[in-house]
Amino acid sequence: MASIVQSLSVPSTYKDQQYQGTSSQLALDLANSTTLYVGNLSFFTTEEQIYELFSKCGEIKRIIMGLDRNQKTPCGFCFVEYYHNADALDCMKYINSSKLDERIVRSDLDHGYREGRQFGRGRSGGQVRDEYRLEFDAGRGGWGHVRAKQEAERERDQKANYEAITTIPEGANLDYKDRKDEPSKRSRDEEEDEEEQQRSKANPRFREGDEEEEDA
Repeated sequence: MASIVQSLSVPSTYKDQQYQGTSSQLALDLANSTTLYVGNLSFFTTEEQIYELFSKCGEIKRIIMGLDRNQKTPCGFCFVEYYHNADALDCMKYINSSKLDERIVRSDLDHGYREGRQFGRGRSGGQVRDEYRLEFDAGRGGWGHVRAKQEAERERDQKANYEAITTIPEGANLDYKDRKDEPSKRSRDEEEDEEEQQRSKANPRFREGDEEEEDA
């Protein structure tokens, strides 16, 4: 009986361009696969975090972190290998599209890990999808490689065409100097207070009046 609900354990239609076999061989490898490709990870997600989440579906044989080809730092993907195919299928059902480290991670059946596949294939050393990202993504290294290059060029243009003003125009300098030479209201008030104190000291009647007021 046909079902109108698609199974969550069906792999995607993506085909690794470096896979050497035929389509029928790929289908057979996926049918027996115990390996998952996990994508959209944060660069800061650790192997321990991945193990804690994905071990809920079965015993994990190993985790291979995806690395930047040049810097050898995490670049947002990994391979999770189980001991049994059923565990990999359960992971497709229950963990795919779940949130890890505040990101929706994607998992897909993989035909099997081979040495060298842990490195990014982008020109900059990371993943290709990160090279053309136009929005800022702090979890994936900020801007995409192309956008980062555009931002760097824009900053250079700003420095070249909009230099900071290091000298004050002559008229503005004189005006500022004139305002600076003018006494402020506070300084005038202080001077008046000092003059009033001097007059009070020089006038005996003023002092006598203060003493009478104090005695009263």
